[in-house]
Amino acid sequence: MANTADIRNGLCIEFNNDLFVVIEFQHVKPGKGAAFVRTKLKSLTNGKVLQNTFPSGTKINIQRVERRPYQYLYKEGATYFFMHEETYEQITMEEELINAPQFLKDGQRVEIMFHADTETPLSCELPSFVVLEVTYSEPGVKGDTATNTLKPAKVETGASINIPLFVNTGDKIKVDTRTGDYSERVKE
Repeated sequence: MANTADIRNGLCIEFNNDLFVVIEFQHVKPGKGAAFVRTKLKSLTNGKVLQNTFPSGTKINIQRVERRPYQYLYKEGATYFFMHEETYEQITMEEELINAPQFLKDGQRVEIMFHADTETPLSCELPSFVVLEVTYSEPGVKGDTATNTLKPAKVETGASINIPLFVNTGDKIKVDTRTGDYSERVKE
């Protein structure tokens, strides 16, 4: 069993009968009193972020997680179907376990995190950026590019995002899946 000296970013621990990943940590040694570790933890089961302070030397239970490559197949109701890229084994996941389900398109490569001991899927992460085609947007007015104005648009997955005025229907754009924002137009 490990202790607080082993805490680092990305470490998966069991805390309050749930699995958490360490997002941030800081070892603090005040002038008076005992040292402690201030952490920010993200739940792998429901995505909630909480802050916790561990007294120095506290025992922590490290959990092993694995990231595996999968390919998105299709959606049925609120259930998403994925296929392992090497074994062709198929699994299903609920929408709340996927970080940006609105940007999933058929054949999209993703990484699914599994709890190594129980083989249960914990979360599904899309790449940081995906390339999508704009299926509908209002035409931009010629000469109206002096300001950084955005217009609403629909992309091929059905998601709505705001794009600059110079992007038109049929253009391919790069979208940041972490924020859902337009990043750049992609030249073919």
